Amino acid sequence: MNIFDISVKTRTNEDFNLGTLKGKVLLIVNTATGCGFTPQYEGLENLYKKYHEQGLEILDFPCDQFGHQAPGSDDEIHEFCSLKYNTSFDQFKKIEVNGENEDPLFTFLKAQKGFEGFSLKGKILIPIVSKMDKNWKTSSNIKWNFTKFLVDKDGNVTDRFESTVEPSKIEERIKTLL
Repeated sequence: MNIFDISVKTRTNEDFNLGTLKGKVLLIVNTATGCGFTPQYEGLENLYKKYHEQGLEILDFPCDQFGHQAPGSDDEIHEFCSLKYNTSFDQFKKIEVNGENEDPLFTFLKAQKGFEGFSLKGKILIPIVSKMDKNWKTSSNIKWNFTKFLVDKDGNVTDRFESTVEPSKIEERIKTLL
């Protein structure tokens, strides 16, 4: 299976085949509008504006699995992001990224790039994450909102960045893949 074989749902509930993005660099993110990391939308939009013309696509998947921090409908989430952060990249239907109802895209992403640990800054999440998942250290599950996966033009998942990694810290890696 290849990432380009996967279809996802747009926020208007239409099928979207990721194969249409072959040849682009993808940054795939599970997001939330009421999270301490929500201001990362600004950094994501900055990356998108700077590199979209060179082939970067950002795919935003709202997820309400972590602290109920993505309440509201897909339209309400989209309106919030558009008005508060001026986002212009693609936002998809709200999904689950872990568990029985997880979206196949995130099943694929986690199988390609498992959890490799938190940076020093990420240690703040350990008390929360360890209560949610006793196997958090070895599980490939998404740990929190704003986990980011970087995919090269050929569909290879090259990197996984945990929630505490600011979008600006990914820029050099994106430039390399473009």
